[in-house]
Formats: sequence, structure tokens, C-alpha cells
Amino acid sequence: MTSTTVQKPSFLQAKIGGLPRPFWALWSGTLINRLGTMVMPFTGVYLTQARGLSPTAAGLVMAVFGAGSLISQFLAGALTDKIGRRTTLTGGMLATAVTMVALGYNSSMPALLAAMFVLGLVIDIYRPASNAMVADLVSPQERPRAYGLLFWAVNLGYAVAMTGGGWLAGLGFIWLFWINAVTSVVFAVLVWRAVPETLPEPDAKRADEPGGFGVVLRDRLMVGFTLVVLGNALVYSQTMTMLPVAMAKVMSMEQFGLAMALNGVLIVIVQPLVSDWLGRRDAARTLALGIAVMSVGFALTAFVSSTSWLAVTIVVWTVGEIITAGIAGTVVAALAPAHLRGRYAGLFGFAWSAAAVLAPLLGGPLLELGPGALWFTIGGVGLVSAAGMLLLGPAIRRR
Repeated sequence: MTSTTVQKPSFLQAKIGGLPRPFWALWSGTLINRLGTMVMPFTGVYLTQARGLSPTAAGLVMAVFGAGSLISQFLAGALTDKIGRRTTLTGGMLATAVTMVALGYNSSMPALLAAMFVLGLVIDIYRPASNAMVADLVSPQERPRAYGLLFWAVNLGYAVAMTGGGWLAGLGFIWLFWINAVTSVVFAVLVWRAVPETLPEPDAKRADEPGGFGVVLRDRLMVGFTLVVLGNALVYSQTMTMLPVAMAKVMSMEQFGLAMALNGVLIVIVQPLVSDWLGRRDAARTLALGIAVMSVGFALTAFVSSTSWLAVTIVVWTVGEIITAGIAGTVVAALAPAHLRGRYAGLFGFAWSAAAVLAPLLGGPLLELGPGALWFTIGGVGLVSAAGMLLLGPAIRRR
């Protein structure tokens, strides 16, 4: 009698094996694009230093970007389901490249306002298309890992872009716009050449079914989940809005930047090690746990009085961020019918766009009342969202 030995997959195979080649093309394009995403983190500096705008005028220009972003996700979701995932993604990236170059050379206020609105409209059009592509290409069992790997690529690219962007800005801001434009074009070309169209063929059974966002908005479970995501996004958006403002009273921006680097380092190192294990857990409970941990981390910011204590809070909410990585996208893919995945992803993206607009509007007045008012409120919003996720869990599991 002979026995056969089943060889266990290597560590690398366990982390990245089993996913289709078109997914890796999408992943590579995402990484390249994020490596070149240098303009948005330095927009405020560019507008005030290079274009000589006052802080108030710069805020108006960035608010116009937010308005474009709010429309963007609904438009992108509809296009993703109408003309296809690949066409929407590549078109959005090419439009982003053109707008980036135009913004870099415009100096008049009307031109800046127009360019920033268009940029807000097109820069994230790729997101619903990308989310729908992953759901189309990857089996339900592997989706948490796939979405987690995309999350990892975004964070790795962002960390490099922040470092390189700060250096290049010293040489001249126009470099940022050209690099952002070129990487957008590379993303578009790579997806167009290496990723097939994944939009499902029209089904005769669906010919008489209603379409559009009305169908998505009538899905009470998806609307409830979107509200949970909005609460989570309001919490996380403070990292880009009120957290730097609040910490400027406690430490130098160099110290703040050093502490914030922990977020990227932890995600790049830890997230790939745990993503497949987390992906095998119940999605609703896992997402609720991650949101709760993140909320506690932000609530602890009320007690920050030094760089070391800020680092502790960053570690806590980064752990929560790692737990949630890829889970939300998996839930959206599970809730959405195949022919409406773009629209469902668009509503999901709208929650993040809305949070980007609401976070500073709510956070500013709260911070004026005091750090405790801001951070305890933000923590409370997150904990309510986590509780809401637990309440939605049974319905999500049935779906």
C-alpha cells in the first residue's frame, strides 16, 4: 500500500495564489496609479503657495472638488453597468490624466474651479468599476482576500506617493501633476489590454426588470449597510480633516507625520498576513469588530498630549482598519445582483464621498468646543455604526 503526501502550499502561494490573471492586472494597475497619486494630498499647499490663494479661497476650490466627487459615484455606477466595467475604468483614468495636466497649468480662479470640479467628477470613477470587476472575476470565497490585496496596494502606493510627492513638490508642483497623469494613463492601458470586459451578458429573464439606482435604493438592506459605511467613513475621514488640525496644537507637523507613518507601515506589513484568515470569518461580525476597534482608537485621541500617545492611538485605529480591509467590498458584492454591481458599488462609494464633505463640516465646530467633544463624538458615531452592522448581520447572512 502506498501513501500520498499532500504538499501544503507555500506561504506566498497561500497569500496570492488562486486568483485569476486579470485580477493581477487590475491589482498592478491600481498599485501603479496609487504610486502616482501625488496631487490630492498636496492640493491645499499647491493652491496657497503656487497659486497664491487665500486659505478661504483654497477651501472653496476644494469644496468644488467634493461636489464633483458626490456626483461621481452615482455616474460611475450607472456607467459601469451600462457601458461596461473596462470602458468606464479606462475612460475615467484617461479623463483624470487630461484634467490633471489642465489643473497644473491653470491659474485663474474660474479655470481652477472648473478643473477641480471635473477632477472630483472623474478621479474616482474607476472605483465602482474596479469593485464590480473583482466581484465578476473572483469567486465569493476568495473575494475578501482579493479586496484585501487591493486595499494593501492602495496603501503601499499612497505611502510611497506621500514620500515622493513631498520631495518633488520642492522641485516644482508641475512634476506632481505630470506623474499623476502618466500613472493614470498606464492604469488605463494596462486594464484595457489585460482585463476582459466582465459585464454580464443581457439576460432575457431580466429584460422586463426595472433598472437604475431606484432598484438599489429600494434595497433596504443595502441602504442600511450604506448608512453603516457612512458612519465608519465619518470616523476615518478625520485622519485627513480634523486630526492634523487638532494635533498642530500638541506637536510639530514633522512629529505628526512621523507618527502617521505608523499607519502605512502596519498596514503594509500586517494586513497581507491576516487578510485570508479574516476573510474566512463572518463578514458582518468582522466588520463590526473592526469599526468598533477603530472607533475606540479615535476616541482615545481626546487624551493625546505627546507624539508617543498619538502613536498608541494610531496603532489602535490602524488595527481596526486592518480588520475591516476588504470586508465591506465583499458585503457589497454579496448584496448586489450581477447586472447591478456597478450601481451598488456606486452607492457604497457615495457614502465615502459624502463623508469627505461632512467630516470637516461636523468636525470643525466640535473641535472648537474642545478635543473631548470631537473625539468622543466621533468614537460614539463609530460604535453606533458597529452596532448597526451587527443588527444587519442576520439579513446579510441570509442574502
